[in-house]
Amino acid sequence: MVAAASVVVAVGSATGVLSALDGHRSSDEAGPTVTSSPRLLPLPAVPTPTTASASPSPSASASPKPRPEPSPTRKRTETVAAAHLLYRHPDSQILDWVRAHPGDSRRAVIESRIADRPAAVWFADFTPSTITARVRAVTSAAAAQGRVPVVVPYAVPQRDCGGASDGGAPDLAAYDGWIDRFAAGLGSGEVVVILEPDAIAQSDCLSEGEQADRFASLARAGRVLKAADPKARVYYDAGHSDWNPAAKQASLLDQAGAASPRSSDGIFTNVSNFHRTADEIGYARQVLSALGGPTSLGAVVDTSRNGNGAPADGEWCDPAGRKIGQAPTLNTHESRIDAYLWVKLPGESDGCKGSPGSFSAEYAYELAR
Repeated sequence: MVAAASVVVAVGSATGVLSALDGHRSSDEAGPTVTSSPRLLPLPAVPTPTTASASPSPSASASPKPRPEPSPTRKRTETVAAAHLLYRHPDSQILDWVRAHPGDSRRAVIESRIADRPAAVWFADFTPSTITARVRAVTSAAAAQGRVPVVVPYAVPQRDCGGASDGGAPDLAAYDGWIDRFAAGLGSGEVVVILEPDAIAQSDCLSEGEQADRFASLARAGRVLKAADPKARVYYDAGHSDWNPAAKQASLLDQAGAASPRSSDGIFTNVSNFHRTADEIGYARQVLSALGGPTSLGAVVDTSRNGNGAPADGEWCDPAGRKIGQAPTLNTHESRIDAYLWVKLPGESDGCKGSPGSFSAEYAYELAR
C-alpha cells in the first residue's frame, strides 16, 4: 500500500483476513490471493497519500485527530437486525493453527479472544468463473445459522496503485462483470459488504479521468450489489482519521456514489489500522456530515487491532504494544455508527513477523493477552 499510512491502504486491507479462495487451499492460502501480499504502510505526512517510495513516515502530530462528537440518543433503528449475530467463517489460518496446536501454551488465549470471534471474509482473487459459488458458500452458510456475514470484494483494477497489494481485475469492464457475478452469490439474507478498501481514499495515483472511471464503477457496484440483495448493506472506503481530511474524503465518496441510498448504506473506516474507536467515530461522523445524503447512512469501524491506538512513532508493520479492540458487534449504541467489525483478522502479519498476510501466533498472542 502506499504510504498511506496506516492505511488501509492497500495492504491494510488485504492482508487481511479470511479469504474465500477458489478450490482447496494450502496452509498459507487463508489470506487474500494477490500478486504480492499486502502490507500496511506508514501514514502520509500530508493529507493526500502518495506512493510508498515518495512518502516519509509522519510524526505523531502529522495529522490532527478529530475528537468524537457527543453520543446523542440513537434515533436510527438498528440498520441490521439486532437479534442477528455476525457470522464466523470456519476456514481461516488462525483456526488452522488452533486445530494444529492443541498443546501450545498460547492456544487458549488465541482461540478464545481471536479465533472464536467473527471476522470478514475477503475475495481478493480475480476468478470470475468461481466467484458466484464462493460468495454463495459463505452467505448460504451464514443464512443457515441465522447470522450476518461480512464480505470484502477486493479486485478493483490498479489496486493499491501498483504497490504491495497490487492485482485485481485487468480493467474496469472486467471488474464490472466480476461484481455482477459476486452479487449473484449474495442470496437474499442480510450481509455486510465492505466494498474495496483503499479504492477511494487511495486514488490520487490515478489521473483525473481514471479516477472518475473508477468512481463510476464503484457507484455501479453498489447499485448492483443492493439490487441483487435488498438486505445487503454496502459500505464505502473512508480511509481513517489520520488520512484525508473529512471534507476531502466526503467529496471523493460523493463522486463514487456513497451518498446515494441506491448504492450505499454508508462508509467504513480504519481497515487494518490501529486508530482508536473514539477517533474513528468522530471522523466518521464528520465525513457523513460533509457527505450529505439521507440520515440513514451510517458507518462501520474496524476495531480488530485498535485497543491501544496507533503507535506514536508511526510504525505500521506489526508494531509492538498493540491490542485487539472492541469485539465485533452490530449494536454499537452510537449515533450513526452501525457496527464495529474485525475486517482484518488479528494475527495476520503486515510483513515483519512473517510474510505479509501469513498468520503469526506470536503476534496474535501479543495482541490478545
